[in-house]
Amino acid sequence: MSTSATWFYWALLSAVFAALTAIFAKIGIQGVDSDLATLVRTAIIIIVLSAFVWLAGKWSNPFALSSKTWLFLTLSGLATGASWVCYFRALQIGDASKVAPVDKLSLVLVAVFAFTFLGERPSLREWTGIAMVAGGVLVLAFKR
Repeated sequence: MSTSATWFYWALLSAVFAALTAIFAKIGIQGVDSDLATLVRTAIIIIVLSAFVWLAGKWSNPFALSSKTWLFLTLSGLATGASWVCYFRALQIGDASKVAPVDKLSLVLVAVFAFTFLGERPSLREWTGIAMVAGGVLVLAFKR
């Protein structure tokens, strides 16, 4: 398997686990405050990921990272936390089949932000796909 194609399989697995996250979370937050549920989930992620990094021999001194890396990983962590809090709150209130598609509007926003801030230039074909995702989100989110 070439490195250039490997990203697709990891991304596909990410989508599968993200789908399972929505289903498991919807079941798990019944009768529980969504913020507390987010905290429990986060604690589990910290424990499991710490064990994985250590067992895989990938641990290194995080204080050796550059200040730029720390800044942007901190911002990413804050954005992730905010996303999870909002996602769990939305799941507690709404149907998973409506919440998850709206959450996937992030795909469209990533393309727009990557264009604006990272200088990425999707082709017309790719923008068409991005627009179709946006349309699909709206169709799924506002179904009757």
